[in-house]
Amino acid sequence: MGSEADWSRWPHFTEAEMRCKGTGRCLMVPAFMDRLEALRQAFGRPMPVTSGYRAPEYNAKVSATGPDGPHTTGRAVDVAVAGADALRLVGLAVTHGFTGVGVCQKGGARFIHLDDLPPGGRHPRPALWSY
Repeated sequence: MGSEADWSRWPHFTEAEMRCKGTGRCLMVPAFMDRLEALRQAFGRPMPVTSGYRAPEYNAKVSATGPDGPHTTGRAVDVAVAGADALRLVGLAVTHGFTGVGVCQKGGARFIHLDDLPPGGRHPRPALWSY
C-alpha cells in the first residue's frame, strides 16, 4: 500500500504516521487499517501512532523481532496511550479482533502494541505480553 491508497477511508490516521522511520516506505494492509479505524471510532479518543510499518532491514536494527517482526507485515502499530486509557484500549482491541497486544506502561515510553496476525508461525497468536 502506499500513495495509491485512499487514506480518506481512515480519517483518524495518516500515511505519514504509518511510514517506516528508516526507509519512508508505507506498506500497511488495508484490512488492518479498517480494523484500526473501527477501534479508534469505538475508543473515541486520539490514538497517536508512534510506530507503524517497518521495512525488514529497519526492523532488524530497532527490534529484537528482527527482519520478520509484526511491524514488517503492515499489520501492526504502536499507539501512545497510558493509564486508564491504556486499560480501556486493550479491552476494546481484543473485542475488535486484534490478536497481538503488547503493553508498555513504564518510564517515558508508554504505549500499546496492536496487531492482527493470524495464529501460528514465529509469532503465535492470540498473545498478550508486557515490555
